Amino acid sequence: MYKLTFNEDLCLACGTQDCLVRCQHMDIDQKTARIEMEKIINGEDSFVLHDCATCYACEEYCPHGNHPFYLIVQRQDELGMPPLPEPLIKRGIQTGIPFRGEPEIDEIKGTALNMCVFSNLMDRVQGRLFEGLPIISHDSRKMFHYFCQLMYLHYGKTSVINERLDKIIQTLAAHKAKEIIHFHDECYGTYTSYAPAFGIEVPFKSIHLFEYLYNRLLELKNEIKPLNYKVAYQRPCSSRLSPPMHQYVAKIFDLIGVENVKREYVDENAMCCGGTILGQKKEGSRQYCAEVQKKNIDDMKNAGAEICVFNCPACITTLGKPVQKEGIWPLFMSDLCRLAIGEKIG
Repeated sequence: MYKLTFNEDLCLACGTQDCLVRCQHMDIDQKTARIEMEKIINGEDSFVLHDCATCYACEEYCPHGNHPFYLIVQRQDELGMPPLPEPLIKRGIQTGIPFRGEPEIDEIKGTALNMCVFSNLMDRVQGRLFEGLPIISHDSRKMFHYFCQLMYLHYGKTSVINERLDKIIQTLAAHKAKEIIHFHDECYGTYTSYAPAFGIEVPFKSIHLFEYLYNRLLELKNEIKPLNYKVAYQRPCSSRLSPPMHQYVAKIFDLIGVENVKREYVDENAMCCGGTILGQKKEGSRQYCAEVQKKNIDDMKNAGAEICVFNCPACITTLGKPVQKEGIWPLFMSDLCRLAIGEKIG
């Protein structure tokens, strides 16, 4: 139904093959990378399709914005090579089915906050930072009308996303908000990266949560009291789909007076939380997940981090307790910002 925008000639003529050469989960030299990308382009089997950790990073590493990760997932789907076991995929896809009932549409003027399926995290968007901001989320019947579906990239299922996404966009647009702030990077990446890459029209402007928080903090600048914590940021996979928004992490930290500790696994070299690796069907995935998480946590500890800041609910579910055991306080970015203006958090 929708076709991925991908320039095959540009990919094969690339002088770096950074999309695969820079991968943190596969050891691939430039020559091998070109050979394997040619296989993937031609719809042939490649070890990359089996060993991909689905961390999204190659989308950022590509110097041409040519969507190598979306191509990899599309080929996994077409060739029947999903990274997760079939029972897990089937259960996950069934769980996220939208439109089992009619959504409750309230017209919104101006700007709204999209919570996707995370209505259980409403306490993360309280206080003056979010005062007067209408919220869009699934209703009390737990209908997943606003679930962006991008999670299924980890399942090797672009077909599921493309089947459902247009109607989800239409449902969001029905609220008539001109701008929609997205609580989760995954949603922001859906509407600003994935949808355009597949030619899916998005009739509203998307705002990243961190951009919103930064601008709102500027409005409340006189109320900010420097927190003086040493902080590490756990960058989620989905942040790779919106690299320009990553700058707001450092901007927010500077504004609220926290130290962004010096780490190895940070910015473009960020290591994923390991959550998607854990369930993969390839041999040794559990052990490798543990290794990735240990690298991440040791990196935070060695840097002297007192707080680990998250934006992705899946990341904080995966790494929250492990970092807490090491004496590092896990916090959503929105809560850290609320602390800076003197608000208490639950």
